[in-house]
Amino acid sequence: MGSGTPGATRTPTTVRRKAVPWGVLALWLIVLAVAGSFAGRLGDVQRDQTADYLPAGADSTQVAKLQDRLPGGEITGLVLVYHRDGGLSAADRATAARQVDAVTVPPGTPAAQPAAGLGAATDPKAFAAVRNGPGVTSQDGATLMYAVSTAAPGKDDDAKKAFVEAVRDRAADTDGMSVKVGGDGALAVDARGVFGSLDGTLMLATGLVVALLLILTYRSPVLWLVPLLVVGAGAVSARAAVYGLASWTGITVTSQSAGIMTVLVFGAGTDYALLLVARYRDELRRTPLPYDAMRTALRGCGPALLASSGTVVAGLVCLLAADLNNIRGLGPVGAVGVVCALVAMLTLLPAILVLLGRRVFWPLIPAYGSEPKRRRRELFAAMGGSAAKRPTAVLLTGVVLLGALALGAFNLPGVPKQEDSYTTEPDSTVAMTTLATAFPDRSSRPIEVMTPTGRADRTLADARAVDGVASAARGRSGAGWTEIAVTAKAAPESAGENATIERLRDRLPGAHVGGASAQALDLADTNTHDRLVVIPLVLGCVLLVLALLLRSLVAPLLLVAAVVLVWGAAMGIGGLVFGPVLGFAGLDPGLPLLTFVFLVALGVDYGIFLMHRTREETLRGAGPREAALTALRTTGGVIASAGIVLAATFAVLASLPLVMFVELGTIIAVGVLLDTFLVRTYLVTSANLLLGRLVWWPGRLSRRPSAAAEPPPELVGTGR
Repeated sequence: MGSGTPGATRTPTTVRRKAVPWGVLALWLIVLAVAGSFAGRLGDVQRDQTADYLPAGADSTQVAKLQDRLPGGEITGLVLVYHRDGGLSAADRATAARQVDAVTVPPGTPAAQPAAGLGAATDPKAFAAVRNGPGVTSQDGATLMYAVSTAAPGKDDDAKKAFVEAVRDRAADTDGMSVKVGGDGALAVDARGVFGSLDGTLMLATGLVVALLLILTYRSPVLWLVPLLVVGAGAVSARAAVYGLASWTGITVTSQSAGIMTVLVFGAGTDYALLLVARYRDELRRTPLPYDAMRTALRGCGPALLASSGTVVAGLVCLLAADLNNIRGLGPVGAVGVVCALVAMLTLLPAILVLLGRRVFWPLIPAYGSEPKRRRRELFAAMGGSAAKRPTAVLLTGVVLLGALALGAFNLPGVPKQEDSYTTEPDSTVAMTTLATAFPDRSSRPIEVMTPTGRADRTLADARAVDGVASAARGRSGAGWTEIAVTAKAAPESAGENATIERLRDRLPGAHVGGASAQALDLADTNTHDRLVVIPLVLGCVLLVLALLLRSLVAPLLLVAAVVLVWGAAMGIGGLVFGPVLGFAGLDPGLPLLTFVFLVALGVDYGIFLMHRTREETLRGAGPREAALTALRTTGGVIASAGIVLAATFAVLASLPLVMFVELGTIIAVGVLLDTFLVRTYLVTSANLLLGRLVWWPGRLSRRPSAAAEPPPELVGTGR
């Protein structure tokens, strides 16, 4: 278990020193044995249907839900796009017609078997797809499109995938004529293919990044494995807990939220491990027994870890006030991940470290009575000293720099189209891009209207009379509702089509207007609403936690203002990079809210460690200058390590083939680095020096030079 006292008598204390860590380890092994099977079933409760990414109360969401009640359920629509530079020949058109005939059947032909049995089908005719009208040729004669659809797969994702793949097998390039399969059905299948690979890719990539950083941090062949194994245990328990929560409450768990939870568990969990191990290593130099050193370390940094994780959980829980289903579901999913990571780091990690003893730090073993090397702390002492020489100039320069960077946010791209969601284009997005170029004034996908069956004829006539509508046709009926497919004159997701959607909603009483373009419009409107609701809630919750921990109003306002400034600067850097450098055509409308929640909640963590240590030094009788500089010197190294780890784990998201994840990972990683090396080191320290004791107003530390005869335990590091 580590070093003990030779020849010591067996007392209740020595028995406890052995029994507690072994008991904790045994309990965790039982938990993991049970959780393992449930963690593997998280995919069973993940939902990536259209409605799961839509606003709960939006018109387009009602359309998606009503369509599920129609005969056949969801319609899977495809567009076969034939293109040849210079124009299609008569032979090309004949080939296209034969390929379309090979994947469709006459209207009314039943599917070969129920949806559940279509997942392995390879013949496209088994899906009873029908041709939706004749082929349409572009004005230049270079592009020909055919729309086909089927209701046979319903909501079965495997059957939809099989249908798209079967059509792609038959619709092949021929003698220089390219054939691409697009449409909402193909876009959805390609999206699910990308999301389906997220869990494994994220887990592996994040684990490798964390392992590398831990090796560089600890320079030990063994120590890096311990936090990595523990954070892995936290990830397994988190997946199992989310599975149970989703099964019990029905919360929305998407591939997106499950992937973000993985990054949160690895990032936050590793941060907590770095802080605890740093404190434990210092205590081993002052305490002969590992068990006693760990007890002191937990008493010293446990409250701050609880407070820092509490701010993250509080910020995530605020997402429950959002109207978007996937964003609202991300709140509890992310909160469960952070809690599981914290519990693992406060229980399993201490138990393993105590059982392994000092030798786990080999070759840099912290011997009892030894002194640590000072190089890293001297670096942060020098940084603090430079801020102390001209605190006003440092603070103003930093604020102006971050403010200037924030101006780049005005250059952020607009809302992306569905085909602009990938870093590498799948066939479906290539098809949609070709259509947009070939038919700039024509929509390639319908606006879907659901109307009560009793009003179907009237609604159909009214829809045809709406300005901007090219055509409207009656579709399926069932459960008291009738489907009407409306084709707009304007291009998909253009200002003209959005105006047509708004006019349809105004002039079709009792009907619901949906479809892909209407969903994009509702998403943009709802994200604006969610930002106005959730952001004030997050700020209020974080300020409350900070006020309770620091017993001040000024210090919490300082920390929150700092992270808000960091968020603005990170968004500005995104505006300077995403469009001009990376060529992204849009910014996911939910990104400002998500990045705000994560940067504020996670960024405040490092402020907690710094300001809590500043408060402890003040309680010991140090003056404002000495307290601020000592806090930076003693916590700077571990905060820097934690910031690098957290930024690197979120940067893993940038390796995924989805634009939204690249943008999310980049903004958060850049924001964390700015917060770690500029804001905490220079701006907060400079503000502390300038405010002096006013930073603790209205608490007692703002009114008298010293307090508390008995000093509280240290947070992290020693510095003494």
